[in-house]
Amino acid sequence: MTARTGFGQIVSLALAFVVVSVVKGLASYAKDTTMARIGNAIIAAVQRRVFGHVLQQGIPYFSERHSTELVSSNAFISNAARAGANLVVNSVTNILTVLSLTAVMIIRDPLLAVSALVVMPGAVFGIRYITHRIRSVVRRQYASLAQIAGIIQETAQGIRVVKSFGMEDAMRRRMEDGILLAQRTANKMAELSNRTSPLMETMGGVAVAAVIVYGGWRIVEGQLTLGGLTSFLVAFLMAYAPAKALAKTNVDLSAALAGVEMYYDILDLPPTEGAAELAKPPFVNKGGHIVFDNVRFGYKADEAVLRNLSFTAEAGKTTALVGQSGGGKSTIVNMILRFYDPQSGEISIDGQPLPSVSLPTLRAAMAYVGQDVFLFAGTIRENIASGRPGATGEQIIAAAKAAHAHEFISAFEKGYETEVGERGLQLSGGQRARIAIARAILRDASIILLDEATAALDSESEKAVQNALDDLCAGRTVVVIAHRLQTVQRADKICVVEAGQVVEEGTHEALLARRGRYAHLYTVQFREEPELSHA
Repeated sequence: MTARTGFGQIVSLALAFVVVSVVKGLASYAKDTTMARIGNAIIAAVQRRVFGHVLQQGIPYFSERHSTELVSSNAFISNAARAGANLVVNSVTNILTVLSLTAVMIIRDPLLAVSALVVMPGAVFGIRYITHRIRSVVRRQYASLAQIAGIIQETAQGIRVVKSFGMEDAMRRRMEDGILLAQRTANKMAELSNRTSPLMETMGGVAVAAVIVYGGWRIVEGQLTLGGLTSFLVAFLMAYAPAKALAKTNVDLSAALAGVEMYYDILDLPPTEGAAELAKPPFVNKGGHIVFDNVRFGYKADEAVLRNLSFTAEAGKTTALVGQSGGGKSTIVNMILRFYDPQSGEISIDGQPLPSVSLPTLRAAMAYVGQDVFLFAGTIRENIASGRPGATGEQIIAAAKAAHAHEFISAFEKGYETEVGERGLQLSGGQRARIAIARAILRDASIILLDEATAALDSESEKAVQNALDDLCAGRTVVVIAHRLQTVQRADKICVVEAGQVVEEGTHEALLARRGRYAHLYTVQFREEPELSHA
């Protein structure tokens, strides 16, 4: 062989090494990218399913939970699913390695294999104990993180109250308590998850010692060669590292399974607004004649809010609900929207009992404007358009004009593309209210529900909003809650609601003439002192 030929072979070998390295790198990239895509698809599917299922729950589900609990659970479940997917994928190689090397040891020398594996029951028992402890710690860890998230959210949303009442130290103490709890649970989690290392090291040492003692005895007896023992120990030690990794993976996977359990805790809740509601006959809109017939309801079983309440809101007319706070007025509106169902009695619209018709079609016939106006983060256009998805730009502008909002929207530099900020806090109260009214106008619903829509506004803003409400309510069935009686004096019917019952009803003039509860409320509010009789 010439020097040139030898060098050519060396170059060929070098090029082959480069090719193998490139192929190995591309294969590793393809594997990692593919597995990441699979993992991301799993996470996306989990997030869609959880959020979709939560949306099918009714108002009671959300009332019983802090908003941060919902946010934290989604994040916790997603992280658990991601961790679980990664652990399973990364464990495949270790499992195959351990199984193949165990098979080699058994084939090489079954008796030595038995002596090496005698410690396995102890290792399994120890790991099971650790995983059992970890699940309870993971639950506490989730609760502590949700507590911290809740404190941050409340501080951000209530920052004006925090600052004005000098609550910084109090909030700092609350956060400190939450952080200490999270720190303690994280430390406990680290302590438990890392116990696999001394456990496996000890068990591995015992196994090696057993193999050496038993194997050495067999060498002395002439039943085994030193080379045979050495080769067996090499196979055992090669299997030890992936076995140790699998033990740690099992503990980590147990922590991830706590998130999976939480996932199924959510999915196991029967949806109260799911497919069963869609299967009901659609609501037939005939004008919006609302009837409450002996309705009884309480948010708690032993505390009735509505007590055999009966009244009628006639189609195409305005019915006002007045009375002292806590009488049940907002509950009536909530029940028209079917956020809650009566415990006894019946609510019907146009002769159709509410539980008998499809919930989406029922709510499609209604528009709601409340005192605490909620706007979504986004633009003014997007918030108005949420009243009717797919509405054209012309329809959105027409709704804003009808709500007396077009003028101030146009004055903004970006007009309808102006960002409203979180919960609409970049706008004034009157501006938010008029955008909410524009949203309701765009919906073009036959039933309008108003819950103190002008209560928090100044006189000038209230006048503008009231004009917008008058345009919204013209020719529609309206149920309006009001404490300022001057805003409902022109209502077709006024119902005085006290202690969950309608104690009086009639027009403004008729109720004043009756000199009963309404006249008393009117007198107190307007500082008049006529002689009243409750007879």
